[in-house]
Parts: sequence; C-alpha cells; structure tokens
Amino acid sequence: MSELSLTSAPAHLRHGSNIGQPLTRRDGILKVRGQATYAADNHPPGMLFAVMAVSSIARGRVTSLDVAAAKRHPGVVEIMTSSHKPQLAIDPEIKTNPFVFRMEVLQSDEVRYPNQPIAVVIAETLEAATEGAALLAPRYETLPARVGLDAGESFVPPVVGVGNPTENHRGDVEAGLAAADKRIEATYETPPQYHNAMEPHAIVAAWDGDNLSIDMPTQGLFLSRARVAELFGMAPEKIHIRSPFLGGGFGSKGLMAGPQVLGIMAAKLVAKPVKLVLRREQMYGPVGHRAPTRQRLRVGTDGEGRLTALDHHARTVSSTFDDFYEPAADASHTLYASPAIRTSHDAVRVDTGTPLFMRAPGEATGSIALESAIDEMAWAWGIDPLAFRLRNYAEVEPITGRPFSSKALRACYEQGAARFGWAKRSLQPRQMRDDAGLLVGWGMGTATFPALMFQAEARAAIRRDGTGAMEIGAHDMGQGAWTALAQIAADGLGLDVDRVEFKAGTSDLPDAGIAGGSAHTATAGAAIHNAGAAVIAKLADLATGDERSPLFGAGNAGVIARDGKLFRRDDESRGESYARILARAGIAEVEARGTGAPNPAAMEEYAMHAHGAVFAEVKVDPDLGQIRVSRMVGAFAAGRIVNPHLVKSQLFGGMIWGMSFALHEEAITDRRSGRIMNANLGEYHIPVNADVPPLDVITVEEHDPHVNALGIKGVGEIGITGSAGAVANAVWHATGVRVRRFPIKIEELLTQR
Repeated sequence: MSELSLTSAPAHLRHGSNIGQPLTRRDGILKVRGQATYAADNHPPGMLFAVMAVSSIARGRVTSLDVAAAKRHPGVVEIMTSSHKPQLAIDPEIKTNPFVFRMEVLQSDEVRYPNQPIAVVIAETLEAATEGAALLAPRYETLPARVGLDAGESFVPPVVGVGNPTENHRGDVEAGLAAADKRIEATYETPPQYHNAMEPHAIVAAWDGDNLSIDMPTQGLFLSRARVAELFGMAPEKIHIRSPFLGGGFGSKGLMAGPQVLGIMAAKLVAKPVKLVLRREQMYGPVGHRAPTRQRLRVGTDGEGRLTALDHHARTVSSTFDDFYEPAADASHTLYASPAIRTSHDAVRVDTGTPLFMRAPGEATGSIALESAIDEMAWAWGIDPLAFRLRNYAEVEPITGRPFSSKALRACYEQGAARFGWAKRSLQPRQMRDDAGLLVGWGMGTATFPALMFQAEARAAIRRDGTGAMEIGAHDMGQGAWTALAQIAADGLGLDVDRVEFKAGTSDLPDAGIAGGSAHTATAGAAIHNAGAAVIAKLADLATGDERSPLFGAGNAGVIARDGKLFRRDDESRGESYARILARAGIAEVEARGTGAPNPAAMEEYAMHAHGAVFAEVKVDPDLGQIRVSRMVGAFAAGRIVNPHLVKSQLFGGMIWGMSFALHEEAITDRRSGRIMNANLGEYHIPVNADVPPLDVITVEEHDPHVNALGIKGVGEIGITGSAGAVANAVWHATGVRVRRFPIKIEELLTQR
C-alpha cells in the first residue's frame, strides 16, 4: 500500500481543488429540515424508557429505596438498583488504560457526589419512568460534603491531563526573579464549568442474543466500543454503534459515560430495547466538567522589559475516587521566551463527579491567568501590551527548545492589530469613552493550542462508473467534519466532491480515532489522504501495465489524478478516465486502505502548535459596572484551511466561549450540601445572541510542512485561548480595576474602584 509521508513524495500525484473551498456543509439541509437522526430520535419496536434516579447528597450511602411504590405505578416495568442488576464482566473501577475512568453503574450503595445515579426506572412511557423515579423516595446516611479548592490537604498528582508531567522547568526561576528589575506576583481563580451541549447524553440500546446495537452520541466510536466490550465481556465485533450526528460534545462525549452503560444494562435486564436520556440537570455530575483552579503567577523582567523568570503554579481538584487534573499551568510552556520557566501543579480531592476533558483543557484555564499576568507586567513597565508581547514572544518552544512557527504568531499579532485599530489605544486605563459616556477598554490575548494528531484508518474505492467512495468511522459534532473530510477525500481521489460517496459515523467502518484535542481533521484527513494515494496507485498500476492504455509504460514517470482521469506526469496530453481503465480490466472497483498517524521524527524535532492573537473591546457603565463586549477580532494561524466557512465558524465559537469564560460561566456549589445550585440553562449563564458582539476572524496564511502531510492544524479549541484573556484585559483597560477571580462580576468592579 502506497502512503504519503512527510519525507517521501508519491509516485502518483492527485491534483484537486476541493480543499480550500468554502463549501456549504453537507449535513446542513438535513438539520434545518429536522431530518437529521440523533441518538434519542431512534425508536426500535418494543422500546421501553429508562430514567435515572440520582443522589441529592454529595457523600454517604443510600439506606433505602421504596422500590415497591415505584413498581406499583402503572407502566413501570422494572427497577434496576445496586442489588438488582445485570452483572458486568469486569469491575468498572479497574482502569485498563489511560482513557478509562471510573463510573457509577450501581455497583454499591455508596454515594460519591451529587447527581450520581442510584437507580434506574424502566417503563412503557417516559412519563411513567419519570414518576416512578420520583416514587423511589431515597433515604441516606449522610457525611459532610468536601467542597472547593481548600477542602482538604493538597498533594502533588503523579501526572496532569493525560500523562503530562506535573512539573516542568528550565533555568533558575528564583535567581531570575531575584535579578529582575520589576516583578509581579498575582493569584487568579477560575470556577468549575459544565458542558452544556444542546444534545444531552443519550443511548438507545438493543440486545439481539449476544449482539448489541447502540445509538448514542460519541466522539470516540471505537474507544466506546472497546469499553463496552470489556465491561460486558464480549467481542467488539458484536457491538454496532451508530453516531451519525452529535448535538455538540466539547470533550464530554469522548469517552463512554456511566449513564450510557446503565442504558445497556437496563436493556439487558428487561430483554427489550431501552432508551435513556439525561435531563439537563443530570449532566452536572456523571459526564465530566472543567475543574476549578487557583493559579499563582510570578513574573520578572529586566531593565529592557524582557522576561527573566516565569513561574506558574496551579491548584485544581479531582474526585475522591478517580484522577483527572486540569493541566492549567502547562499554558506557560509555549508562548513567552524566558531563560527561566517553571510550571507546577497540586490538587485536592472533593465530592464531585470526576472532572474530565472540556474544550481546551488546561489551555483555557491557564491562558486567562497567563495573559492577565503578561498584561499586568506590560502595565508595570508602561509598555503597550502588544509591544510587550512582541518583545517577549518565543521563537522556539521555551521548555524544549524545539522550533515552531513563530513567524506565524508574529503575523497574527500584526494582522489582528491592524484590523482592530490597536494603534489608537490609549496606554492609560479609564481614558476612553463612547458617545453615551460608557467606559471603553481594549485588551488583547495570545492564543495557542497544540497541533495534535492521533491514529486512524480509512478505506477508499474507485468504481467502474467513475465515482469514488471513502469510508471512515469519523465523527461530526456539528463542526462540519462530514464536509471537510469529504473535501479531503475528493482531492485524494482526484474527483469532484459530488462524485464521492462519503460514509462515516458508525463502528463498522474503519477506525477514525477520537474526535478530540482539535486533532480529528488532521488525523482522519491523513488516513483519507493516504487511502486516496493507495487506491490511485493501484489504478495507475492497472493502466501503466496495460499495453492498450495511453498510460502504458508511465510507471517510472508517474501519473496525475484529476477530474476522474489519470494523466502522464511528463505528458498530460496522454490520459485516460477511471471508468475506461476499470472497464477494460473487467473490474467493478479497485479499493485500498490508508492510515494516518503522527510522524515520530517530526515530533521529536519540531514543536507543533497553532497560534493566534485576539483583540477585544468592552464597554462598561461607569456607575453600574455593567459590562458588554462590543467587538472582537481574532487572527489565527492554523495551517492549511480545508474549508474557510467551517473554520471561521469554529473560531467564532471559540471566541464566544472565551468571552463566556471571562464574563459568564460559573457553576455555583452549595458548600453545605455539595450540590450545584444552578444546574440548568436558566441560571448557568452562557452568552445568548444578545451578548455576542460583531466578530471578525482573520485566517493567517501558514504553510507548516512538519505537522502532517496535509499541513492541517485544529481550530476547535484555539479560539478560546487568548479570547478570555483579551476580554479580561479589556475590562481592566476600561475601568482600571484588575479582577483576578473569574468570571468578572459587577460587584468586583464596584467594590475595587
């Protein structure tokens, strides 16, 4: 199988024009018409409804459930409890790999956090199941809730994120701080945040003997299938997962969640298909969230305003029963040049569901603190914040010394500033007002996110009728993956996108890896790219070895695939259509597979990052302290742009999320009970249309040959990093008040001024 790599050119080239086109998303019409089938839209014959009963305490155990009362309710079929349930093949507490996290699936009567599932009611209707769950009237033996960043003794976790070192350092930080002409030390706090995807977690599970069919939203078809297989002791091939559409994921649907396993168990218990859908408030617990942080930054600069030391320490929390630690301090690894850098973490355990991946884990939380601290240091010197960043941005990755695309970052600074009009900014805070007398502030932040890549496989085919097919178990969370990946497939096959049948979203297709870490387009795209190269090579072998073909003997010179034809690379007047090649060979189709994976040699030599710069304007009422973001400009260098429409949409979404981080989002915990007090979309504040200002995105041209063969970098998460800090810094510039606890609230501005 012929595959493309970073270091070898293919014998047979494909020249396409699909990549780079702003095509309308393929799934858009279905979604607008309401014809897109999400998991909970499936209703197999005989299906029953399952509803979880969840704990109202944070810590303790369930002492009784009124199962008899629930069973007497008309329509209730069965009650699944810790003492009445199907047995699993392995203990769900066992961690078989780094992407396995412990889940609550009724293995005991212990309660470890609020909203933990404690029973499942299965009924003929959703209403009956809901009322049956209420009739269970649980009683508890309660222990005091452990809440917050000071809930217990802190400790240093073995790793943060997924296998990242807890501490990194270069140079002597204390000596660098001692020698600095100016130093700042500041502490920043970020709150817990919860996923609020439009589509809640759901599952429709149906057993057919020892075969299992599942409809569920997932960002990782094959990770989920493997987890189900080990939990239920079955071969993965006997599990078929369908997930063609996701109503948002943001990391929360990357791994199999406990409620979805409960749905499978319920279907096994009643021997009928079962649907289980989480209510909005039930998502605040068992399906992951972003942990709170407290971050201390110490920054020193010399007499020329250049960094001498950067020390970033972050405290976070994890659950009492599992380990995931928000790698917030890692945001300081990659942006600013300093001879001495140290990043470190510690943690405490609290009575919460395990924090997990939430869009831009680590970078989102860490960047708002880092960008605020950099802004504070610029002010300490009386230097324009952009000039200070241009003076101190890194040209190589500070910790490792590996080079990255620093020229692209400088271009982001320059192009974003020009579009925003940054040169007109006053240096002093609280100096700008609009015609209505509102205080006006301008702030900026630097964006960064690693250009990750995982492993994937795809199958490509070219058919006798001149059409093509590409199959890959890819995921579309609403970001437009169906469209972007189909564009890559079309170019790989040398066809117009309308002549390629693109299949994705089910577990019987080749493994596309996980849609996470802003790596899905690069990962799945590389597999598609290589599958296209392989099938073109097979087709070329047929033609160049056939004396009847005008391409006969062109094997050494190679061929070009374009518009459904192969052409000699050294003489494009000699060519032949795919259809004719296959018809003469008497073959219905030719097929091949391709894989995508990171290049270890390139990863060792180069630092892989996307970059950006975000500029924000806010207006603040000087008397009431009300804040409104009035405009934002983001400039991002994210490698090769597959579809400008989709990329800009993703970057807009990230910028809105960053604004939300700075001004809106906060899960409020009742310190007495440990429960989330605003577990709904009415009181858990996120920006609505009226909150979102005019947004402007610049995609800075960047050709990075080292990240992957296609030069693709992710755009899903980089929009958050930089945006939150830009808004926070703009609020300071408007008011002269530096708020270090997020989200920024009116009372902070009024009490500190």
